Amino acid sequence: MFSLKGQIALVTGGSQGIGRATALVLAECGADVAVMARSLDKCEAVAEEIRAHGVRALAVRGDLGSAEDIKAATEKVAAELGPISILVNNAAITRDGLLLRMKRNDWDEVLNTNLTGVFLLTQQVLPMMTKARKGRIINLTSVVAQMGNPGQANYIAAKAGLIGFTKAVAREYAARNITVNAVAPGFIETAMTAVLPEAARNAMLDQIPLKRPGQDLDIAYAVAFLASDEAGYVTGQVINVNGGMYM
Repeated sequence: MFSLKGQIALVTGGSQGIGRATALVLAECGADVAVMARSLDKCEAVAEEIRAHGVRALAVRGDLGSAEDIKAATEKVAAELGPISILVNNAAITRDGLLLRMKRNDWDEVLNTNLTGVFLLTQQVLPMMTKARKGRIINLTSVVAQMGNPGQANYIAAKAGLIGFTKAVAREYAARNITVNAVAPGFIETAMTAVLPEAARNAMLDQIPLKRPGQDLDIAYAVAFLASDEAGYVTGQVINVNGGMYM
């Protein structure tokens, strides 16, 4: 595994699924980890798992749709653990629906959380990384941001926006030794995908050359690599972890 000893990571949406797996892998690599989500109780449970790896952990309640929550959360992490050196923008919501039936509020909520929230959180963390002249920012986008999917215009607009955001910020901050990359998961086994009807699940698997869904650890390991010194020459990239679903 990569060594992240001495690093302080903040993982949004860290209370379950890919976020939880990522937080635990970063801890296994030696990083102190703060997990942020809307449910403080779930974050506390993950923080206990993190501490079992012999590192420090912090649970932080916060809604990415709230600028006030974002500011308070980052200030709390910096005060209790230290300046954030690894930011994993994982949290996201869905409000699926065909475009003609999509409510304006469903559009706004998804864009505010999945894209604007990342912008605001990154703004809060960049001064810490700039001062240290080192940082790792990893944004979780999606395979559908590159290939499309009916009924998800809002989600895809936000996730595709994240790819552009990643490239822009990577160019802005490369001279400060801050790398910015994205990981694009494909069909991953999570609580969200577990409720899919069997027909929809089989249709998805038919599109995957490896003929199986991915696991949350597949994404977590990709994030750990991008957070490591070994990935110091990788920036502005989208790492596809999708079993060949999109090439």
